[in-house]
Amino acid sequence: MDELLFVKLGGSLITRKSAASAVRPRVIRRLAQEIRGALDEAPGLRLVLGHGSGSFGHVVAHRYAVQSGCHDWLGYALTSAAAARLNRIVVDAFLEEGVPVVALQPSASARCREGKLVDLAWQPVAELLQHQLVPLVYGDVALDEVWGSTIISTETIFACLAHQLQPTRVLLVGEVRGVYTADPHLDTRARLITYIAAGRQMPESVDIAGSNAVDVTGGMHSKVDIMAALVRELPGLLVQFLSGSRPGLLRRSLLDRELNPGTRLTGRQ
Repeated sequence: MDELLFVKLGGSLITRKSAASAVRPRVIRRLAQEIRGALDEAPGLRLVLGHGSGSFGHVVAHRYAVQSGCHDWLGYALTSAAAARLNRIVVDAFLEEGVPVVALQPSASARCREGKLVDLAWQPVAELLQHQLVPLVYGDVALDEVWGSTIISTETIFACLAHQLQPTRVLLVGEVRGVYTADPHLDTRARLITYIAAGRQMPESVDIAGSNAVDVTGGMHSKVDIMAALVRELPGLLVQFLSGSRPGLLRRSLLDRELNPGTRLTGRQ
């Protein structure tokens, strides 16, 4: 197995978004163990990891409106620190489980314009992969040429890196099974969307639910839009939304491309 995968651990999975800076250490450790197990079973597997900011970054970013230009630049510093704090927790847990992660701070090289990421240093990611290391990025603040400041999501970072590194799959690992028609935490009628064919545009029949938690990067709608655009630009790329709450599912998904535990998104019609 010789494959490059991008894997995002969602903020709602590794933190409790209902409370500020509330981490889920047992979940993070289990996910690290599953990734270590997959790497052991498939030595040719290469990974770029990312994680969301969850209750660490989103709450303070929302308070200071960092995503659309700070009204108080202290908010930029506080949001940056919060995102880095969570990243340190994730890095330490993964290293303790034997996953050779190396954190890369996106805001150190990101260049944005009106909320859009237009440039990011990808060469360090490529070089780390050559040394059998696992680059780890995360949702972060960024300077913006027009707005002053903004927030760049892990999905946005992945989309930027994907054009240079050409992964075969992107796995977005969240708290729930995948993309739903409504928030499954609030609506018992919520239906899982198992397959989305992005084609040239999103089908009108796909009704994607938002989230009741604070999310300054647009929530599930934004995630699907970013990934749909990416699969249209990179033919053959497969995006999979799946749950990290089910023990063992991430490991199995890393090893089996055909497994469909949640929602599959492709560029096919």
